Amino acid sequence: MDTHVVAGGGLTAAKAAETLRAEGFAGRIVIVGAEPDLPYERPPLSKGYLLGQDDRASVFVHDEKWYADQGIEVLTGRRVTALDRAAHEVELDGGERLGYTKLLLATGASPRRLRVPGNDLDGVHYLRRLSHADRLREALRAGGRVVVAGAGWIGLETAAAARTYGCEVTIVEPAPSPLHATLGPELGGFFAGLHRRHGVELRLGTGVTGFAGDTTVTAVRTDTGEIPADVVIVGIGARPETQLAEEAGLAVDDGVCVDAALRTEDPDIFAAGDVASVWNPAYGRRIRVEHWAAATNGGPAAARSMLGREPAYDDLPYFFSDQYDAGMEFTGWFPPGGYDRVVTRGGDEAFHAFWLAGDRVVAGLHVNQWDEGLDAVRELIRSGRPVDAAALADPARPLPS
Repeated sequence: MDTHVVAGGGLTAAKAAETLRAEGFAGRIVIVGAEPDLPYERPPLSKGYLLGQDDRASVFVHDEKWYADQGIEVLTGRRVTALDRAAHEVELDGGERLGYTKLLLATGASPRRLRVPGNDLDGVHYLRRLSHADRLREALRAGGRVVVAGAGWIGLETAAAARTYGCEVTIVEPAPSPLHATLGPELGGFFAGLHRRHGVELRLGTGVTGFAGDTTVTAVRTDTGEIPADVVIVGIGARPETQLAEEAGLAVDDGVCVDAALRTEDPDIFAAGDVASVWNPAYGRRIRVEHWAAATNGGPAAARSMLGREPAYDDLPYFFSDQYDAGMEFTGWFPPGGYDRVVTRGGDEAFHAFWLAGDRVVAGLHVNQWDEGLDAVRELIRSGRPVDAAALADPARPLPS
């Protein structure tokens, strides 16, 4: 019997297994996940679940009965520790070996750690797993002084959650604006203003040098002084879990290198989700995206490729965020320095923004513009058509025009 194995137990794995069955694969499917829980979605961990708005059951992709009904084996609390390409086997942490016909690497990413004194003190939180969100939610419910290290998406969303719980919040960020590397200073200023209006203190251009405390954190040390803290949240990015692929001799750069069909140079091994560095024909290069869409779309695309359907996975990168009363969606991509200007249309609290390289749109975002959304933005990006920046900025001109 053909056996398709998925190394990793997150959303990518669940969507891949679901698609394998939906597309008619009748063989054995085994998901090997390091966490003790069934596959779940991660966005609620810094949004609704962290805020107590979503219950625990709502974060899971499927319940246990669904996997049983589909004949999908889910090994929770287990880890693939080695990959034998010649034997078509993976080794698990208990020493047993599992043969595969096709293998999907969906090992995801892990939070980057702050390598500073005191980083192992109680009260210093990272957010990646459901168990992390459980501990952080209890800490925020207790109130007190919260210091967030990093003004990326995780940092900003957890800061918003902490303020919603009534905590006193300070964000420490070495860049000159929030989301500086992701969105640039133009939109970083909007998010800085949003958090300041909600009572957050931002210390920009400031680095964390250590954490103070005996066993529990009491302060964050920065290059401009100490900040008292009862809770610290570190959100400085994530690194892809590429060790399995590297040790097996597969090509790795920022992630596991795959083609547009999500296939590695080994024709029987695929990669998708946060761990995959995917060839994107629209940009003519590999791109790794650490967001929900990479999992929910990449998992099914990898499954179809495992079945020999050779799909071209050319989805535009996409992510969304909710902070206070601001909901936003972003699509597209640009490298550092890969745009010339940002054009906005709309008001201060509901608007679109477009990143232009020359006279072409390479990325777009909206804040609270749910009626128009991103469909027209995606079409502008994909078409590569030159645009009139003045018309783009004019709210009287419909975006599709």
